[in-house]
Amino acid sequence: MASQSQRIQQLLQAEKRVKDKLEEAKKRKNKWLSQVKEEVMTEVDQHRMQKEKEFQEKQSLVLGSQSNFLGKIDAQTTGKIQKLTSNYNESLESVMKKLLSMVRNLKPEMHKNYKGTD
Repeated sequence: MASQSQRIQQLLQAEKRVKDKLEEAKKRKNKWLSQVKEEVMTEVDQHRMQKEKEFQEKQSLVLGSQSNFLGKIDAQTTGKIQKLTSNYNESLESVMKKLLSMVRNLKPEMHKNYKGTD
C-alpha cells in the first residue's frame, strides 16, 4: 500500500512539473507574441510614415503644377479681357457715328405691303 501511495505522489509531482512547464511555455509564447506585435506595429508605422511622405510629395507636385496652370490661365484671361476692352474702345466711336448717321438720314416711307384704308 505504501508503494502505491508513493507512486501516486510521484505521478502528482510529475503532473505538477508538466503543468509548470506548460505555464512557463505559455508565458514565453505570450512574451514572444507581444514582441512580434511590437515589431510589426513599428514596421507598420514606419511604412505608413514613408507612404504618407511620398503622398505629400506627389500631392505638392500635382498642386504645384495646378497652381502654375491656374496662373497661366489667369494671365491668358486677363490678356483677352484687355484685348477685348481695347477693341471695344477703338470701335465704340465709329459704331456710334454710323448709328447716328443712320438715325439722322432716316427717310420715312410706306411699306410696300401696306394697304391704306382711304
